[in-house]
Amino acid sequence: MTIGHEDQQPLPAIARVLSGLCKASLWIAGFGLVMMTAFVAWQVYCRYVLNDSPSWTEPGAVMVMSWFIFLGAAVGVRENFHLGFDVLLYILPKGSKAGLRTVSDLVVGGFGVGMIYYGFQLVMLTWASTLPSLGLPGSFDYLPVVVGGVLIVLFSIERIVLRWSGVDIDRDVNLDEVPAIVATKEG
Repeated sequence: MTIGHEDQQPLPAIARVLSGLCKASLWIAGFGLVMMTAFVAWQVYCRYVLNDSPSWTEPGAVMVMSWFIFLGAAVGVRENFHLGFDVLLYILPKGSKAGLRTVSDLVVGGFGVGMIYYGFQLVMLTWASTLPSLGLPGSFDYLPVVVGGVLIVLFSIERIVLRWSGVDIDRDVNLDEVPAIVATKEG
């Protein structure tokens, strides 16, 4: 199924937005990894050199770790970096590969929907509580699950739409190039 020329107009713009969102997620995840490392290093220094451990470093490091894990997982979905069992794809006819990869993207998107649904329930249940060592609402522990789920759903939908609009995203393609690829297909 190929989307007609007039229906493809928003694809390059949407691909650019999602590409920017992906890059921002990756940068935030990378910054989070550095911050977590700094928190743990500070904890070790304070414990063994100053003999006085701050109470915020461990929960702060765990919270930052949740952010970079879920943002990084979403980036992995968009960039197709996750592990997969592709043996079947090598022996099937070429036309069936897109269908199987679409099924895979639907399953991943469904998992993202579950993350949003159950993560949001956890956010609402813990909103009134406070994390004592950080002074933040307890929901901040579960917010990364919801944000990661939203990104996973968006990136899964993007992969499906691009695949069925004729962009060969299943080969090794840099998804930052997708806006230009889609614009070329429109012309």
